[in-house]
Amino acid sequence: MASVTTTDVRRRAAALPPDERRAAIVQATLPLLVEHGEMVTTRQIADAAGIAEGTIFRAFPDKDALLEAVVQAALDPTLLDRALVEIDPGLDFEPTLRKMVELLQRRTLEVWRIMSTVGMRYVDRPKPTQPLSEPILAYLTANRSRLSIPPREAAQLLRGLSMALTHPHLVDEPQPPKRVVQLFLHGAGAD
Repeated sequence: MASVTTTDVRRRAAALPPDERRAAIVQATLPLLVEHGEMVTTRQIADAAGIAEGTIFRAFPDKDALLEAVVQAALDPTLLDRALVEIDPGLDFEPTLRKMVELLQRRTLEVWRIMSTVGMRYVDRPKPTQPLSEPILAYLTANRSRLSIPPREAAQLLRGLSMALTHPHLVDEPQPPKRVVQLFLHGAGAD
């Protein structure tokens, strides 16, 4: 009789509470959805998450429900806000703004990639405007003496410039964060 080794048996994923399992599956699916679009298979998802395929359907009623959860997670600004809060507080004003723009640009491209693969099918209702990022607003409020417009207006302008100078349907190549910040602070006019 042959002995069974640990390499002969597929290891089971660690037991997780249902919410954590769902979150882990969503995180594993996000890059696959960008790469494969709706054609991503549950087998690919299970392999990426390190789980059995049936585990997906214990966490989600069907593949559409999983894809909807992935799109909602991609649209959730919580991760962006967390990254913004983690910017080194010792940086000067302009380098901080460049880091903010870099994060805003990354988010713009990530959301665009997701939405271009699945369209609006998994979005409940398009919102007329996204809420302002509280960390950006707080930073600009703390530095209002460096602004010629109110902090809330400046936060909207920074977000709008970052998106407009990054979105693949609006520019051939995203502008570097330094350029976006120069336009934000000094405009396009000659003095």
